[in-house]
Amino acid sequence: MSSAPYDLSISAVRAGALFASPLQRSDEPSARQVRQAIATTIGVHGVRGCAARVAQAYGEHPETALTRMRWALTAVASAFSGSRAEPVHSPAPGHSTLPCISRAA
Repeated sequence: MSSAPYDLSISAVRAGALFASPLQRSDEPSARQVRQAIATTIGVHGVRGCAARVAQAYGEHPETALTRMRWALTAVASAFSGSRAEPVHSPAPGHSTLPCISRAA
């Protein structure tokens, strides 16, 4: 039985990828570093892989996951200010994953 497709905003996908990346808030990354980390992480893990890592972190370390996600959302908003947030289609399990949606400038 396959799940119905769902829509995610591109900002949510980017924040999930940044959350799953090794980049740290303490690194005080530039917008370019944030965009590169997102592109690399999506390239390595895919959109669903990033989402799985976020879910795992919330399950194992909910006290720190919330803080990291807040940082990721803020960093994405800053790094992509001027980008239009629009929904992207995420396929149901068993279907192809989204291509890398973020490229470093």
